[in-house]
Order: sequence, then C-alpha cells, then structure tokens
Amino acid sequence: MGFSGHLVFARSNRPLSEAPVFDSLDEELKATMRTWESRSGGWQTLQIGSGTWDDADLPALVEWSRAPACVADVSGGSLALVTGLDTAGRRWQAWLNLDIAAGLLAEEPEDLEDQLLWLETPEFHEAVRNKRAELDAEVPTAAEGAIAWAASAGIRLTPETARIEELLRSHETFAEDLLSTLLDRLGFPQASALT
Repeated sequence: MGFSGHLVFARSNRPLSEAPVFDSLDEELKATMRTWESRSGGWQTLQIGSGTWDDADLPALVEWSRAPACVADVSGGSLALVTGLDTAGRRWQAWLNLDIAAGLLAEEPEDLEDQLLWLETPEFHEAVRNKRAELDAEVPTAAEGAIAWAASAGIRLTPETARIEELLRSHETFAEDLLSTLLDRLGFPQASALT
C-alpha cells in the first residue's frame, strides 16, 4: 500500500509548511508534513497526511500565496483526485489513474448485500466500463483547465493538449509520479531531488 494523504503544490518564498492554512494543525500532525519536491521559482510540493486538508484550504492557500495552487488527494499511492485553483477563482479537477477511479466510483446497486460478491459480477464490470467512459469524456475539459491554470501561474510554455490528455488517461504505479509528470508537462520548472 502506497502513500495516502495530500500533495499540496503552491509557490512561496518561505517553506510551504508555514502557510496559515496549517496553523490549526497540532504539533503531531505538523511533524508528519514534509517537502516532497521543490522546483525553481518557489514552487513546492508539501506532503501531508490524511485528515489534515479541507477543500476550503485551497482558496485560503491561493490567497496567501497570491499564486495558483493545486492539491492531489492521494489514496493508497495508486489513485488521486487533483484540484487546481487560480487567483481568479477558476477551478479544475482531474483523476489520475482512471481505471482505478472507475472501479472505486462505479455505481453500486441500492440493494447490494455483499460487496465482495458484487465485485465478481458482470454487472460490476459493466458499471466500471460505464464509469470509465464517463471519466474519459471529462479528460479534455480537465486538460484545458489544467493548461489554463498553468498559464495563470505565469508558465510561458503552452503544452500540447493531446499530451496532457494522454497523461490523464495513462496509468502509473504511483499517482504521485503522475502528478509530478503532469506538472512537468504543464511547463513548471523541473523538480529538484526529492528530500
């Protein structure tokens, strides 16, 4: 089982862990936070545990940093929902590892008695295929949103939409690696060595 928690990507001249959105965390939770990767220009990714991030924290972080930011809600290292927000309040979302997301989000019957038995039925596999098709249909909008978000961060490179869509449809062992590759393809400075 891989990492579960949040990867918070934002720009700051100070350590990202000093952002006021983290002031309410107790010392034990603060001790688990660490810089996951750094990029030139003050771009940082902070790794924090589950239960330490709330959806309302993203607007507060954008306001504090005066720059676009995003957060990846990572589950078991294999799945992530990335949410980005720019300084004008425009939001975008994208799932990383669509096949896993489809399996998790597939609609279950209301009268389901045994989830383990359900996972082996043709109906489950059909529900997963339907959900995967829905998620796939959202990829172009997510890619456009991510590209616009990167542009609002001052990224001069305009990435090829097809390459971003390809990445959003790809599968990697670790969603964290997909996030890092997504940031690279969006044109953010290359990450320095992990700390």
